[in-house]
Amino acid sequence: MKIDLNCDCGESFGAWRMGDDAALLPHVTSANIACGGHAGDPGTMRRTIWIAREHGVSVGAHPGYPDLQGFGRRVLPLTPDEISDTVLAQIGALHAIARSEGVRLTHVKPHGALYNQAAVTPAIAEAIAHAVAAFNDELILVGLAGSALIEAGRRAGLRVAREAFADRRYAADGTLRARHFPDAVIHDDEAALAQALSIVMQQTVETGHGTRITVEADTICLHGDTPGAAARAALLRRGLEAAGIEVVPLTRLLG
Repeated sequence: MKIDLNCDCGESFGAWRMGDDAALLPHVTSANIACGGHAGDPGTMRRTIWIAREHGVSVGAHPGYPDLQGFGRRVLPLTPDEISDTVLAQIGALHAIARSEGVRLTHVKPHGALYNQAAVTPAIAEAIAHAVAAFNDELILVGLAGSALIEAGRRAGLRVAREAFADRRYAADGTLRARHFPDAVIHDDEAALAQALSIVMQQTVETGHGTRITVEADTICLHGDTPGAAARAALLRRGLEAAGIEVVPLTRLLG
């Protein structure tokens, strides 16, 4: 059994600090770096790329709605063309800095409200997939397992990575439980590990309603902005490997 372990990171901006990327990145295999839309700035992108390169972590773009004030967790009334344009611009921003550091981008994963909207709204999913394919059709598109974004990526001729979450609860329809529910985020490290192991070894996850649903995943995510993310990542990596699961980057997993 093999799985990629990814994290959302590089989400500091100016004087505002979010997460501890230096402590987090040594434990994952893929990094989704904010591109200045919902968070991040050029200096933060560069520093995060340095850390990822040091630890052999694959670098990917993490574009979101252009909404610094709302951290990309609010739905903006953008047209599909506007969504495609902002995703393309954000990928380009990270690519420029990565290229200057001799690092190539391997994947793209939307952030926050854009990710959740793309999971259930085909027009938004198509807009994102179009932008990724237009930029570089060798990039891997990461989306919620079983979602419209995975389908759109395949139609665009992209390799896709089905994503599941160690630190988020699920709704019965396979989407992520809305953050306004108090149990939407899993803060207990052992509970996060148990969920990750269930996803990888049994292809199932328990929903917030206590039922179990099927989830087939290529990559497991944890959020770098949650308290204790670095320690949680270390526990996940150790726990997955102790269970006989090889933790590898998406490029090795998908070929």
